[in-house]
Amino acid sequence: MTETVLAAGVVCWRLVGKQAKVLLVHRTQHKDVSLPKGKLDPGELLPQTAQRELLEETGLAVHLGAPLGEVHYTLPNGRPKTVYYWSAEIDDHTLELAKFRPNGEISGLEWLPIDKAIKKVSYSHDVEMIEALAARIKNKTARTFPIVVARHGKAVPPGTWDGPDATRPLMQRGVDQSATIAPSMAAFAPEKIITSTAVRCVSTIAPLAGLTGVPVKETTAISQEAYEEGQSRVPELVAKQLKRKTAVALCSHGPVIPQIIREVALLTGAGDTASLRHAAYPGTGDFSVLHVSLGKTPQLVAVESHTPS
Repeated sequence: MTETVLAAGVVCWRLVGKQAKVLLVHRTQHKDVSLPKGKLDPGELLPQTAQRELLEETGLAVHLGAPLGEVHYTLPNGRPKTVYYWSAEIDDHTLELAKFRPNGEISGLEWLPIDKAIKKVSYSHDVEMIEALAARIKNKTARTFPIVVARHGKAVPPGTWDGPDATRPLMQRGVDQSATIAPSMAAFAPEKIITSTAVRCVSTIAPLAGLTGVPVKETTAISQEAYEEGQSRVPELVAKQLKRKTAVALCSHGPVIPQIIREVALLTGAGDTASLRHAAYPGTGDFSVLHVSLGKTPQLVAVESHTPS
């Protein structure tokens, strides 16, 4: 079976007055007009790819918003390709800092109103993503904040550890998982990092803290011990984060994460979906991102999950 080429891209948008405009790129070699995107590099997860490719192609350093979907098509050489897209709202400061120079890959950038952008792009699959963004802008769910929920990396098995469970360290595989997921979690720009007090959780989230410079808050509220003793404070913690409406990353345990996901779903009026069920039962080192609207009434807009394997 021919291996699918994986890529990631970003639909950048900004408001000019009351009109939404999206960013298109003019590609030098292909002589077409499309959305910025690029192939997955070895060792990356897709959110990192999307952020990196946007920076390389346009000079824009952004944090990702909610995922818009994916498109599938066949390359001229016959290989299947799948591209995953995220939205990203661009503010004036980010635009001013961007340093774009025409190059061998991208000859120019163009900001166009949505209706004109739909007519200008060379491919129907780009139209799909622009229309997905337009729908969110129309129903006022384009602006979101992320709740990133990670399960700690692979730890030393309980049966081989003679100390307290909370002191079990990561195995080398867990260390590698932590390093792999950190750049993609950082792509969502968490402003707070909260972790269980267990060593395996603190160690898992440390690379993210190193990349972002955000201090880590350790708490028993989402620890496995508190959960097993019936003393976890997950509902209180989730409610507080939804009220604050700021990007947050949480690191917890397999038994606790279903409760975290359930509370977010409950407080945002989300129903039982396959994406939520998947997010609730991650493997070690996996993380999910729950994107919640910034409106007066929080609404779960999208859910995505990633694994470092």
